[in-house]
Amino acid sequence: MDAKKDAKPTRVERTTERELVVTRTFNGPARLVFEAWTTPELLKRWWAPKSYGISFLSCEADVRAGGAYRFVFGHPAAEQPMTFFGRYIEVTPPTRLVWTNEESGEGAITTVTFTEKDGVTTVVMHDLYPSKDALDAAIASGSTGGSAEQFAQLDALLVTLGVQ
Repeated sequence: MDAKKDAKPTRVERTTERELVVTRTFNGPARLVFEAWTTPELLKRWWAPKSYGISFLSCEADVRAGGAYRFVFGHPAAEQPMTFFGRYIEVTPPTRLVWTNEESGEGAITTVTFTEKDGVTTVVMHDLYPSKDALDAAIASGSTGGSAEQFAQLDALLVTLGVQ
């Protein structure tokens, strides 16, 4: 399968003044898509949008309720690495992940669901921010704009994992 030829749209919607929802379907079973979200070696291959010029310096993920994650990115123009971290609130393989985003005082809670039908998995990612201003700031900073590219990279990864 050619990921570009079979590209699916990524829908990004602001559903309330505090919530951003991203939806995309992927060819492949939920267990494999879930694995790509929870295995550090796989996350490093798709999570950072390549066009942003950032690279993963380290990726740690203890994917269990109460476990923590820490992603460190580098960018040639940045003086310091960018660090994103939080904890997993809920981990229900292969259908649901919930985590906190604690790198700022205005971090969101992210809930991702994986729903499979006939070998196709629909991923819905909800980011719930503590306030309207926090979501406005995230959108203005561009930090919410890479989802389509990230998910295209996940599509490409799934192809390399043998998904047809």
